[in-house]
Amino acid sequence: MSHPTTSSAALTATGITLSFGRRPILDAVDLQVRRREVLALVGPNGAGKSTLLSVLAGDLTPDQGEVMLEGRSLGDWKLREMSRRRAVLTQEHRISFPFPAVDVVRMGRAPWRGCPEEDEDERVVAESMSTADIEHLAGQPFGLLSGGEKGRTSFARILAQRTGVLLLDEPTAALDIGHQETVLAHARGQAAAGAAVVVVLHDLSLAAAWSDRVALLHHGRVTAEGTPREVFTAPLLSLVYDHPIDVLTHPGTGDLLVLPDRRSLMSREETA
Repeated sequence: MSHPTTSSAALTATGITLSFGRRPILDAVDLQVRRREVLALVGPNGAGKSTLLSVLAGDLTPDQGEVMLEGRSLGDWKLREMSRRRAVLTQEHRISFPFPAVDVVRMGRAPWRGCPEEDEDERVVAESMSTADIEHLAGQPFGLLSGGEKGRTSFARILAQRTGVLLLDEPTAALDIGHQETVLAHARGQAAAGAAVVVVLHDLSLAAAWSDRVALLHHGRVTAEGTPREVFTAPLLSLVYDHPIDVLTHPGTGDLLVLPDRRSLMSREETA
């Protein structure tokens, strides 16, 4: 994958520090989210990935530091105005009422109500549902969908929002391998069209395949940042994940493959 040589920051986080009670979650994090890039946030459980995404979205206020959206502090934006600039896909997909999937996707158009863009609602909703491969689910109650179907419906909703910044928290969770690739390919396409995309991922091979830049979090800090090839080295990943990890190059495609080294575990089981 080619990496952009020039891009401008859509979101800038400076000195982000946050604790929940006495538990520190983020510690002096600096991060730029650039247009025309997919930025992957990776790291072990508890590293602060989802919390950082929530701070970038404006859903959590840090104890210290500031996030700027298009050069303005998040606190200076009205919520509806901000919703026209950034869209957020959370890990949990909960809807309190039995709305059909098509109505959930239409919710993504709410920030544009009363604007000229409202005239495009039906076309945008249809396009978003087609992109997410959920047209056949249009009339199904959201609560009865499978986890993967809910995830794709929620992805269609944020596509329908038509913003220049996409913040995606584990968008591939519960998806089969084909839909994982499709969702990240569409995220890549949004970036190619000028959007700034942040995606939280646990699968490091997916992050290597689809991101332009990676921020590796550990204990609430950005331990390393750069291209996947720069960040995904076996010694660093083995240290951060506290588990032996191999980083290989696919012989056919040249893609990075990040795999656990299971030899020590298998030897331990065999001798137990």
